[in-house]
Amino acid sequence: MRKRRLAREMAVQMLYQGDLGGTDWRQVTGAFDPSEYLILEENGSTEDVGRRRSALAAEGEVDAALEYATRLLRGTQEHLKPIDDLIREQADHWRLERMPAVDRNILRLAVYELLYEAEVPQLVVVDEAIELAKAFGSERSSSFVNGLLDGLLKHHSFPGSRT
Repeated sequence: MRKRRLAREMAVQMLYQGDLGGTDWRQVTGAFDPSEYLILEENGSTEDVGRRRSALAAEGEVDAALEYATRLLRGTQEHLKPIDDLIREQADHWRLERMPAVDRNILRLAVYELLYEAEVPQLVVVDEAIELAKAFGSERSSSFVNGLLDGLLKHHSFPGSRT
């Protein structure tokens, strides 16, 4: 489970970078530096990194998480139109382009997982998205993400189990 949380953090950062820079997943993954997720030696700057990241891991775990993050990033970008259409449909009075970029990309990742990663329970996807919003978004991001995803779950059928 830890690997997936770490992968989601990486994926959100890469989605954000791709969204703002207009770049595809290949360019984003090529420029992404996963070293900030590594647990550093005690004489390193672990404290600063630890305060910025909720998930730190050993090198093997980071490599595995990066592989999964790349899968999430690629899938999200490849299915962006149907993902964005679902978000637009659910987001009353919010244009997707006017949403904060962090929130928009957390939602994109979560909707991708709901649609295409059926082995991940739907409520886990929502809980993880809320945690990402708390970690990376504004004070209101977690409520916004929770409300939109809850609405999607109530009005749409997604593959996979609920819990």
